[in-house]
Amino acid sequence: MNTLDGLIYGLGVATQPVVLFYCFFGVFLGTFIGVLPGVGALAAISLLLPITFYMPPEAALVMLAGVYYGAQYGGSIASILLRLPGTPQSAVTALEGYPLARQGKAGAALFVAMSSSFIGSILGIAILVLFAPLLAQIGTKFGAAEYFSMMLLGLVAASTVGSEAPAKAMAMVVVGMILGCVGADVNSGALRFTFGQTELLDGVNLVALAMGLFGISEVISNVRTSGARKVEEKVGPKDLLRERRQLKRVKFSILRGTGLGAFFGALPGTGGTIATFLSYAVERKVSRHPEEFGKGAVEGIAGPESANNSAAITAFIPTLTLGIPGDVIMALMLGAMIIHGVQPGPLMLVERPEMFWGLIASFGIGNLFLIVLNLPLIGIWVALLRIPFSYLYPAITVFVCLGVYSVRGSAFDVMSVVFIGAFGYIMALMRFNPALLLLGFVLGPLIETNLRRALLLSRGDLLVFFERPISAVFLSATILLIGWGVFTSLRKIRRPVRQEAGE
Repeated sequence: MNTLDGLIYGLGVATQPVVLFYCFFGVFLGTFIGVLPGVGALAAISLLLPITFYMPPEAALVMLAGVYYGAQYGGSIASILLRLPGTPQSAVTALEGYPLARQGKAGAALFVAMSSSFIGSILGIAILVLFAPLLAQIGTKFGAAEYFSMMLLGLVAASTVGSEAPAKAMAMVVVGMILGCVGADVNSGALRFTFGQTELLDGVNLVALAMGLFGISEVISNVRTSGARKVEEKVGPKDLLRERRQLKRVKFSILRGTGLGAFFGALPGTGGTIATFLSYAVERKVSRHPEEFGKGAVEGIAGPESANNSAAITAFIPTLTLGIPGDVIMALMLGAMIIHGVQPGPLMLVERPEMFWGLIASFGIGNLFLIVLNLPLIGIWVALLRIPFSYLYPAITVFVCLGVYSVRGSAFDVMSVVFIGAFGYIMALMRFNPALLLLGFVLGPLIETNLRRALLLSRGDLLVFFERPISAVFLSATILLIGWGVFTSLRKIRRPVRQEAGE
C-alpha cells in the first residue's frame, strides 16, 4: 500500500461516525484541559485510559491523541491571557503573548497562536507521512553521546534568549540545572539537596515550578501594582480575519518552528519542550526587530507554537514505527495500543494498517475541529480580561493550587509553588529571565543522565563525544556559539571604552 492509498484508506477509517464523535470529544476535552492551569494532558489521558477498555480500538486511540494535541491549543490560551502556563512549552508563548494581551491585542495574539498551531500540525502530519521511516532511522542512530551533545547545544543556544545580559541568562540556566538535581540520584539512589524532606525524593514538581514562576509571580506583581492594561471592546470572527496580515510577517517563523518541532519530536526522549525554546531563541536571533521581543513580538508566538504542535504530531513517529515512546504521554499511548492488542513497531504498517493510517488521518480532522471550535470562542476567551483584578487573581490562585495538587496529591507542592512564585517575582524585578531557569530544569537531568551513560559505555573516555560524527557536529556548534558569545560581549565592553577615549 503506497502513501496515497494509505491516506485514502485512513480517511475511510477516521470518518466513521463513532470515530468522528470521539475525535471531536477528544480535541474538545483537550482544549478545555489545556486552558485549566496545571492539569495537562497527562492527567486527562491517565483518567481516560480505563474508559477506553469498552471502546473500539480506533476510536480509543483517536480520542486519546485528540486530548494530547488539543491540550497544546488550550495551553496557549491561558498563557497569553493570564500568563498561566501549565507546561514548559506554553511558558514560551507567555513571554510574548501576555505583553500583547496587556496592550489590548489579545485577539491578535490568540489568532497568531491558533493559526501557527494549525499550520505546524498540518505540516507535521505531512512530515509524518512522507518521512516517518527516515526520521525513525535517524532516531536509532542517537545514543547517549548524541543526546548529551544535542541537549548541551540546546542550552547554549537557548541562552541567547537573554543575550542582552549573558551572565544573567547563564545564571538562570545554572539555577535551573541545580533544581533539576534535587531528589534521589537515578544511578546510585543517593539523596541530593533534599535537606531531609521526604517530599523532595522525587524532585521538584515541574508543574509547581512553571506555575510559580509565571502564574503566582504575576499575581504578586499585579497586587503590588495597578496592573493597568488595555482590553479590546469586542473580538469576533470578522475581527480575527483582519489579523491575517500577521501571517505574512510570521510565515518564515512558522516554517522554521515546524522544522525544529518535527526534528525534535521524532527523537525519543526530547519532545516539544526543547523545540519551543530553541525556536524562540532562533526567532530572536534572526528577527529584523529584536527590540520587540519581550514586549509582544508575534514571531515569538508563531515559531514556538508551530514547533510545539509539529512536535506533538511527529512524537508519534518513534512510538508507531519503533515502539519506543518519546515521553510519558507517548508511553501511555503505547500502553493503550498494547491494551487493545496493537503492537507498535516496524510491522504495524503491515499488520494493522487501519490503525496506523486511521490515526494519521484523524490528526488532520482533529485539527480542523480545533479551528472550528476555537475561532468562535476567541471572543469569549478575550472577555476574561474584562473581569476585575479583585475577582480574577484570587480565582487564578485557587486554580493554580488545585492544578498543582492534582499532579501528585501533595500539600508540600502547594506550599512550594508559593515560595517559587515569590522567588520568580524577585527575579523579574532584577531582570532575570524565568524561562531559562525552566529550560535548565528540564534539560539538566537529561544532560547529566546521558553524560554519565556515555562515559560508562566508553569506560571514561571523553573522546567518545568527538569520535561519533553526530555528537562531534553538535559539540562543534556549541563551541562556536560560546566563542561568538564571548566575542560579542568583549566588543560591547570595548565600545564604551573607545568612546570615552575619543572624548
